[in-house]
Amino acid sequence: MKAVKLYEPGNLKVEQVDSPIINSEEVLIQVKAVGICGSDIPRALVKGAYYRGLTLGHEFAGVIVECGQDTEGWAVGDRVTIAPLVPCMECDYCRIGKYGLCDTYNYYGSRTDGAMAKYIKVHKNNLLKIPDTVSYEAGAMVDPAANAVHGLWRGNLQPGDTVVVFGLGAIGLFAVQYAREMGASEVIAIDVFEEKLQVAKQLGADQVINSTEVDPIKELADIKVNVVLDTSGSPIAQNQAVSITGKMGRVVFLGISNKELTLSAKAVDRLLRYEIGIHGSWNSFSEPFPGEEWKFTIECMAKGKIQTDPIVSHRIPIEDTPDIFEKIKNREIIFNKILIFPEE
Repeated sequence: MKAVKLYEPGNLKVEQVDSPIINSEEVLIQVKAVGICGSDIPRALVKGAYYRGLTLGHEFAGVIVECGQDTEGWAVGDRVTIAPLVPCMECDYCRIGKYGLCDTYNYYGSRTDGAMAKYIKVHKNNLLKIPDTVSYEAGAMVDPAANAVHGLWRGNLQPGDTVVVFGLGAIGLFAVQYAREMGASEVIAIDVFEEKLQVAKQLGADQVINSTEVDPIKELADIKVNVVLDTSGSPIAQNQAVSITGKMGRVVFLGISNKELTLSAKAVDRLLRYEIGIHGSWNSFSEPFPGEEWKFTIECMAKGKIQTDPIVSHRIPIEDTPDIFEKIKNREIIFNKILIFPEE
């Protein structure tokens, strides 16, 4: 089969490799669609893999083509997506259902081979069925959608809240939709790309702000903002997030930054005087594994409450994967969710 292998940062190759051999508790999945996650980009271009020759990809959906003998409840032909985290189930955090905080986890597409390939083997505990009403493309986006749900729940979103979303990649665009689904009275979307702002508008944002043209702090000065979700990881946006939040509001930092954050004097003063809560959000997992976030996401997709098609900006065959990463590196494209199709 063909697989995308990462050797060193920037060194991606599409190679012919042997198909995986499953054990008794695994299934073999034929991958129908796999997405490029925001975390795949620094892994592929900057940080490198946990080992040379890793197969990337953890956001995907496909069909089971082989089952191990101890995979009761699963059958050839089942349409599935997977939760990519493999928690130890033994540490203090796993015992209380905080699987994303597991001390000794494994992870498909990061610490073990992933789904940028025709086939992937997956343990039965990580499987989730997707109904016929959910396309394989949508199934490949359950993971980022569940991340958006987890972030909004970390912000304790309540019906009637005003919600602001910074950063309109896939997670941010899902957050715009879920905020409305959870009862927000107003949803405001902020980004630096006009193309992404237009998609957010299409998906239900009441107001969009291009932060290269308008200062969000001044623009929202007269609005009481209850929940702010930053998916961008930009220190500028993180400071703005605190600076626009209203009294007793909640700020959730979800976007990966790897940069220092310095709050302005005004932001720190507001943080204290307004008793603002700041929360981190990591992954999307809860009890029972993989969590209510995943169940809720699949239900919403199945009922047509959440749109996925407008979020897809690029669809490519597996052979074009190294080239698309090179274009991302050189900032030659504006993108949201890039989907790869190993069969094509």
